[in-house]
Amino acid sequence: MFENLRHYFYDYFISLDFSESSATYLNMLVLLSILVFFIFLSDFITRKILLQAFSNFAGKSKTNFDDLLITHKAPRNIAHLVPLVITLKLFPIVFYDFPCFEAPIEKLIKIYGVVLFIWILRSVLKTFESYFKTIPRLKDKPIDSYIQVVMLFVWIIGVAVSFVVITDISIIKFFTTLGAASAILLLIFKDTILGFVASIQVAVNDTIRIGDWITMEKYGADGDVIEINLSTVQVQNFDKTITNIPTYALISDAFKNWRGMSDSGGRRIKRALIIRATSVKYLTSDDIEKLKDIQLITDYVNKRQSDIESFNSSHNIDKSVLINGRNLTNLGVFRKYIQAYIENHSAINKDMTIMTRQLAPSPEGIPLEIYAFSSDKRWENYEYIISDIFDHMLAAIPYFDLEIFEYDFKFKA
Repeated sequence: MFENLRHYFYDYFISLDFSESSATYLNMLVLLSILVFFIFLSDFITRKILLQAFSNFAGKSKTNFDDLLITHKAPRNIAHLVPLVITLKLFPIVFYDFPCFEAPIEKLIKIYGVVLFIWILRSVLKTFESYFKTIPRLKDKPIDSYIQVVMLFVWIIGVAVSFVVITDISIIKFFTTLGAASAILLLIFKDTILGFVASIQVAVNDTIRIGDWITMEKYGADGDVIEINLSTVQVQNFDKTITNIPTYALISDAFKNWRGMSDSGGRRIKRALIIRATSVKYLTSDDIEKLKDIQLITDYVNKRQSDIESFNSSHNIDKSVLINGRNLTNLGVFRKYIQAYIENHSAINKDMTIMTRQLAPSPEGIPLEIYAFSSDKRWENYEYIISDIFDHMLAAIPYFDLEIFEYDFKFKA
């Protein structure tokens, strides 16, 4: 049927006394115009039908996958296949009298077909990406990175097929040539290849997830991971700025992931008070009697006093000099008070380590460190808990005749 159209308008123009050459060109132009018209008409009709069909189906479906297909223009891209098939079928008729044009145009149409196929796959993959992100158990997975890896392979295959179409060489010969030029390609696509390898390692080893709090001083990153893709990891810092870190940096440079803290039962408190060394002293009987009024350590002071007095008595210790025998110190009793206070604090996780320890003395004084874990891991609440504890500690120090170390700056007039 279509073959009869090859010279339909040619015969008509000849009948109008046009020259054979003019009739040939006019015949081609008319057929080309008709073909273009049918291409646009078929594309328009197909798009309308597919979009309507998808919309009707999406309205009845319970899942949002089909809605996402429409959002990412998958039906629209699929509709372009119909005019492509029409073009492949009819363009030889249009250029029947111009065989020199047929081969180049056929290659262009095939290359367009490859690009269109890639674009359809891209729409479908983007739909899967958006759909997977709506699944709660996959929200922390680097879905973007997985999709980009697949798209990278799709583009590589698409470029290879396009090159084969243009050059008319076999696909095996193409990849053989590609292997010979691999050194140059590795240099050109170094960052992409590094990012690709890093993305796989990050995904397989579960190094980071979307939502993780990471700290990477080299790049000034301190915040939550909001996106992981083939080339970069986006971190939203706590000041709401965005830091982009090369994906391959996550396997070559050091960074801190706070996920372990988030998944645990508490957030660590590790902070010290610096006690002035000259304020440390032995406690006299009067001092001990005063400290018994502090309820948290009343039992402890009574027991320790009893044990010490029993020991000193049994060993005939001369207590006219305070240093002799065993004694209580204000620093030791204060350390026990801190321990008791932390153990009774409502915001501290009692199932994790709770410790008050004395660190090595320094030129500034004696560090008395609190090591515990707050039950609430949220940053603002965590900071409030620490402040609350140390407010109390600072206010309690004078009751033990201790002093906090402070630099004493004296300026000459």
